[in-house]
Amino acid sequence: MGELYHKIKEYVQMDYYPFHMPGHKRSLLGKTALPVGEIDITEIEGFDNLHNATDILKRLQDKASLAYGAEESFYLVNGSTSGILSAISAALPAGGKLLMVRGCHKSAFHAVYLRDLEVKYLWSGEDEDYGCNLVVTPEQVEQALSDDDDIQAVLIVSPTYEGIVADVEAIARAVHKRGIPLIVDEAHGAHFGFHPAWPENSCRLGADLVVHSLHKTLPSMTQTAILHVNGKLVNRDRLKRFLQIYQSSSPSYVLMASMEEAIEITSTRSKELFDVFLGHWKAMMRELDGCKWIKCLQKKGMDIGKLVVRDSSGLLSGQQFYKLLQDRFHLQMEMASGRYALAMFTIGDKQEAYERMTKALLEIDEECGKKAETVQGNKQRQKACSVITDKTERLYTEQKLSLKHAWDSETKEVLLEESSQYIAGEFIYLYPPGIPLIVPGEEFTDELCIIIKRNIDMGYNVQGVIWHSGQCYVKVVV
Repeated sequence: MGELYHKIKEYVQMDYYPFHMPGHKRSLLGKTALPVGEIDITEIEGFDNLHNATDILKRLQDKASLAYGAEESFYLVNGSTSGILSAISAALPAGGKLLMVRGCHKSAFHAVYLRDLEVKYLWSGEDEDYGCNLVVTPEQVEQALSDDDDIQAVLIVSPTYEGIVADVEAIARAVHKRGIPLIVDEAHGAHFGFHPAWPENSCRLGADLVVHSLHKTLPSMTQTAILHVNGKLVNRDRLKRFLQIYQSSSPSYVLMASMEEAIEITSTRSKELFDVFLGHWKAMMRELDGCKWIKCLQKKGMDIGKLVVRDSSGLLSGQQFYKLLQDRFHLQMEMASGRYALAMFTIGDKQEAYERMTKALLEIDEECGKKAETVQGNKQRQKACSVITDKTERLYTEQKLSLKHAWDSETKEVLLEESSQYIAGEFIYLYPPGIPLIVPGEEFTDELCIIIKRNIDMGYNVQGVIWHSGQCYVKVVV
């Protein structure tokens, strides 16, 4: 166990009575938090303060910096969302201009709103077979920067939700030629850099600000993340100010102890844990290579552990694939899109995970083969293809108003099918992954309305729409 956990355990075994928060007083009446309740403390004497760390929390964050190759690191108890908000806010002045990937998480758009930023978007494109977002290239970044001298910072996503990795090192060089900072949303890459079979993390590739969501791929509790900073292009006092603004003033010591342990375990046992991970992964992929219909997304430098699977016969949409794995095989996937389903593997998975997934996919592949050439199979394929749309499919529309202006404006509700040419007054996105289909200030189009309706019909979690008497409405600027 880590230093912070031991220190808390030693303290609670003494006879100090807690005349302080939290209100359960380490003697919980309910049962939900019993396993962690006795170590759930607040900022008491000897336990430092996250927002002015000088003792144990400073030491632990310094250890995290060493593990990731960063100059300075900050624990995030409000998840990677607080890191993205803080990074963008610190990197640009209010009203500044940000170059960002349009496929960013909603938290990046919230930062744009809060700081009233002007935005220029990078368009990453989509994979032709899977329909998932690709990553932006250094050439795209260089071109965008040469086209606009007013850009003050760049934000990219790497890896994507599906595990596709950008050339961060080359992008960092292009950005630094302009003397501006590069922010990398590396939320899904907290495990990068600990083993040569995986990509290097962006701290060591030249990024100025890097956000890692520890709970996504490391053995850490939900809501834990970390923000790293390098170089002199971002004012660190400003960064600390925004971390205090966007994070709770009562940080959870349970979460911080979990972060310490996750980073310590991952760094000190990296070869052992990742070698086992790699061995299981390779064995599974060797067997799945024999599939005729079930295909796995494979890109150069892609994150090992993101299993993106689709039925190339067309019998199963991504949502049907997802439901089949859930209902028949009791395998809960991370998400589904129009053409594929996504599973996440980490160092926390045992051999059983690989064996069960392999067995299920081989069985489904065999069934697809039997059905593919039958009359019934042809009908099923036609039906699936007629409703397939991509959860990550993007039909980006024209920005008519700034995000802040539109989101702060008076709105009214109109039927989705009648919203074309209105200006959006609310975000509409699918969760997961939380990437907006339309942003306040952008214009609805007939094509976008069709995409939104298809996703609703497919049973995806479409957020930002309103239902009245079985009809779908959207908020538009008056």
